[in-house]
Amino acid sequence: MKLIGRLILAAIVIAAISFFAAPGVAFFAIRSAADANDAAALSRLIDYTAVRQSLRPQLNGNPAAQAPAASFLEDPIGAVRRQFEQAAPALGPQPDIYLTPAAVAALTRGEGRYAAQRTAPAPEGERQDLFPEPVFWGVNRARMAVTDEGGSKTIFTFERKGPFEWRLVHIALPDGAVPTVRSLRTTPPLLEEVPAGKSGKTGG
Repeated sequence: MKLIGRLILAAIVIAAISFFAAPGVAFFAIRSAADANDAAALSRLIDYTAVRQSLRPQLNGNPAAQAPAASFLEDPIGAVRRQFEQAAPALGPQPDIYLTPAAVAALTRGEGRYAAQRTAPAPEGERQDLFPEPVFWGVNRARMAVTDEGGSKTIFTFERKGPFEWRLVHIALPDGAVPTVRSLRTTPPLLEEVPAGKSGKTGG
């Protein structure tokens, strides 16, 4: 009986540790999936609709959007107002510049707003695998921050979707403007200037 009791106690302890460690596991799983350009894994770990909604007002200069939105029960008036704001036409930079695998990987390494400039993952030798620090840890929501060398924090908010399943629902970028993102399109070569006295036709 004592052995069974110890096994049950050990199982409860392991389950509790796994439950509270799950958001951290999700964070590192996102970083690994982004490095591997694994879109399927990222779609399981990230609620893209919620994260887009969290990023859009930050890119339009609304500092209040850096805090995760309260639920309808906590702030019904604010929740209704946000619905109208989200339905309004989006202006300025689009949030998808931060949701490519390369940009997501850069965000998890503390590159903040400059992550939008990433068009490919950083080479392995240049990666700084910063460890996230817990900001808030609850039963259904957890926040972790990654701090760069200058002290700027990028905060990731996870919500529990199942006993051990957590998804990223909010990203709070550091203060500042969105850096210019280089276009992926290449500039067409200039046409060569035709010397005077010559034409494109061969003489005859």
